[in-house]
Amino acid sequence: MERPTRQSRLVDILVIGEINPDIIVTHPGLTPVFGQVETIVNEVRLCVGSSSVITCCGAARLGLRTAFVGVVGDDLFGKYMLTEMSERGVDTAECIVDTDQPTGISVILSRGNDRAILTSLGTISALRADQVPRTLFQQACHVHVGSYYLQSAIRPDLLGLLSEARASGATISVDCNWDPAETWTGIDDLLPVTDIFFLNEEEAHRITGLKAGEKAAQTLVESTAARAGHPLLVALKQGGRGALLAMKNGIVRAAAPSVKVIDTTGAGDSFNAGFLYGWISGWEPPQCLRLAVACGSLSTRKVGGVESQPELPEAMDFLPRQDDVS
Repeated sequence: MERPTRQSRLVDILVIGEINPDIIVTHPGLTPVFGQVETIVNEVRLCVGSSSVITCCGAARLGLRTAFVGVVGDDLFGKYMLTEMSERGVDTAECIVDTDQPTGISVILSRGNDRAILTSLGTISALRADQVPRTLFQQACHVHVGSYYLQSAIRPDLLGLLSEARASGATISVDCNWDPAETWTGIDDLLPVTDIFFLNEEEAHRITGLKAGEKAAQTLVESTAARAGHPLLVALKQGGRGALLAMKNGIVRAAAPSVKVIDTTGAGDSFNAGFLYGWISGWEPPQCLRLAVACGSLSTRKVGGVESQPELPEAMDFLPRQDDVS
């Protein structure tokens, strides 16, 4: 389908997702020891969290008009997140405050280039399809869904919801993120209504059963082709190596630029933001990939997912080399 132009809609990106802060504990070689052993760490910091929110904040930082639908609790963490999102340019008018559940939260144990995540779901899994105003679909160029596997309340109705968004003229992207239940099912049903599917190599392996990331990404493109009326793009995040983009006519790669990595939290979500900026701006997919890699790489320079997200001019200065289509 034709991508809507920014001039034709009021909102560039509508994100349907989870809202939670991160408490990030950082220390090289961090390994907690049970038995009431006290471990001294470098830093503990409260940060803007959630895959969906970090993507939305990154898109706003690049200059896109962003809106969000999600649920928080009526508590300190919920107020913190809504305030931070608004201050970073995200329209939170349609976010819901649930007085019966606490805001979800993730505790991230970060070694810099690797991390473990402990999550209390709270309202993370609470958003339902009937809470998403359908009028927003008419206003948005693009609809993005993050943390598919964490959003258990909306998942049964998500195909219908995204089909409605697509019928309104919006394009669609999905980032599955990790499946704590490790079932890795359901994504296959969404791909025929999806334009861009974001995932990393381990997620691709779990979903397809294929160890080679390139093969897994290409298999997702090919298996969807017969069921969709449009080509699917699969953007595969490869950490410090960069990323690849699987398309119907082959694979494009982009290497990551060199930056001093402090914390990789949210790097894949900033990658999403960069790709979606290019997509909504009408760029060709390989150019979208290059901006995505630049944004993901630059986001690792400070602790937390949003603190070093780049503005567009800075990201453009870090565009990596693009390999040829293969």
